[in-house]
Amino acid sequence: MKGQAGDYLLLDQATGRYREDPEQAVRDDVEKHYWLHVGRTILKDWRLYVMLLPTLLVFLFWRYMPMYELLGSFKVNELAKSVADQYFMGFSNFKALLLGTGTSARLATEFWRAMRNTFLLSFYGLLFGFPMPIILALFFNEVKSDLLRSGMQVFTYLPKFMSTVVMTSLVIMLIRQGSPATGAPPGIISQALVALGWISQETAQNGLLNNPAYFRAIYQISGIWETAGYDSIVFFAAIIAISPTSYEAAQIDGANKWAQMRYVVLPSILSTIVIMLITRIGSMLSIGYEKVLLLNEENNAIYQTSEVISTFAWRIKTTQDQSGMASAAEMMNNVVGMLLVIGANTIARKASNVSLY
Repeated sequence: MKGQAGDYLLLDQATGRYREDPEQAVRDDVEKHYWLHVGRTILKDWRLYVMLLPTLLVFLFWRYMPMYELLGSFKVNELAKSVADQYFMGFSNFKALLLGTGTSARLATEFWRAMRNTFLLSFYGLLFGFPMPIILALFFNEVKSDLLRSGMQVFTYLPKFMSTVVMTSLVIMLIRQGSPATGAPPGIISQALVALGWISQETAQNGLLNNPAYFRAIYQISGIWETAGYDSIVFFAAIIAISPTSYEAAQIDGANKWAQMRYVVLPSILSTIVIMLITRIGSMLSIGYEKVLLLNEENNAIYQTSEVISTFAWRIKTTQDQSGMASAAEMMNNVVGMLLVIGANTIARKASNVSLY
């Protein structure tokens, strides 16, 4: 089909000539000089882009470049060669971990144990750890004294700014085992639990961290202590943005404090809760090895509940030279995390029209 002038131009009835549509002329000019406009915008706000540069470099060197090492998941483990020069072996490492073929049956058993522990620790953290910042933010909102509220917030934020080594050292000191040789008593938390009748004196004397049944509870409680206050900042900011007229209308209708929380505050911050929940689910299986290793202290007695994917990958890579298996384990963990984000985002978008993307 041949294009006609009337398809692109406007006919001037007075002169009988065709002329270009002014709006189309503006669009054509924008498209023609698009990159020129982009360059001028960057030059105009160059200071903002210079401030953005360190963040881009961090993502480049610590997020994107390490992805190259994921190729080791599909190649033969040859330490003398770089990843690019190693022999490609397909999905053999993944099959060995998932199915336990050949001599890797023991590694497969340990991998599934680590995967179970990772999921349970993450699930308990989501179940008990996610609501705590919301509860703290609701309580902070009810404190009328600005000075008292500021003091309480600083007190709850402080553990977040301590290093993992300091936090785990405090936890170990508070629940340490007793020493019959020196007569040192168990940690103060262990003594308090004995006084409440929640654990026996023998358990406290042997140390809670030497008992695999208590590791998950210790990990979750210490995690809530460390992060709940800092994570409440986002929810508290959403709460203080609620219009005072909403509270006044609820009070006129006879709503007390609990009713105001239920019918005014929570619905108003629901979108924030959904977004934070999706991001939390995304990092659900991303349990770092640092805290687990520091609490574990190479204690083989609690491996059955303390070993997670990251510590499993670190152990088989450093002690058994299985870097391919370690990369495959971490990659499967990350793939599951990605699928969880997609699933949670889809459910949230269909259920509440609020989603991350």
